[in-house]
Amino acid sequence: MRTSGFAKWTRQFEDERARRVALDDPDWGHRATLHPAVWAGVQRFQVGEDGDGANLVAKADEAGDDDYAQAVRLFVAEEQNHARLLARLLAAGGVPALTGHWSDTVFVRLRRLLGLRMELLVLLIAEVVALRYYRALRDGTDDPLVTDIAGRILADEQRHVPFHCERLHDSLAELPRVTRRPVMALWRLLLVAVCLVVAADHGRGLRQLGVGRLRFVTDVVASSGAVASAVLTPRPDAWTSTG
Repeated sequence: MRTSGFAKWTRQFEDERARRVALDDPDWGHRATLHPAVWAGVQRFQVGEDGDGANLVAKADEAGDDDYAQAVRLFVAEEQNHARLLARLLAAGGVPALTGHWSDTVFVRLRRLLGLRMELLVLLIAEVVALRYYRALRDGTDDPLVTDIAGRILADEQRHVPFHCERLHDSLAELPRVTRRPVMALWRLLLVAVCLVVAADHGRGLRQLGVGRLRFVTDVVASSGAVASAVLTPRPDAWTSTG
């Protein structure tokens, strides 16, 4: 596969790791307070962020781009850090972490169906939905610990999306030109379906955060157009998310 300079992503992930160490963890001495419906959403997203990423790392290794494979390892480490932060947040609220959830099981099985391209297409759906959720969590509560953690995770996700877009741009370049836009159109349709499920499942919590189901779906679908364009255009790293 043609490479497109993933060494720069490795440097960005490494720079962020150093910044995270310097920033240190939030003050876990504060007890977090949220509506039970919001806690339920945090529990489910914590499950989704957890995992060792072994399948994705193996596929990245098979792709034959050492810089990309290293960047993927650093990406997985950031996702694991999100899971850790959310687990600590749940503990600060006296809420247990879940051992699993059906939605995460479905996503994992879909991602593992085929090769790296399919894995990234499904993963990108989760990342785009997560962007809107963490923005709602950051902006929809007055709890300083929740706001801090959601803001940290959101900042990471805003880097993850263009990272995946760039790799998918390279991957789709291997397909006949006539098939590329239909692939991303199907991706957007799947994203709509997933978003409707998330909105239904998290509706009560989203309302507590000031975001109704319809607005959540509308915002995610609107942002997906820019993401699809980023995958299809020669410079997908130019895509930025409004935070």
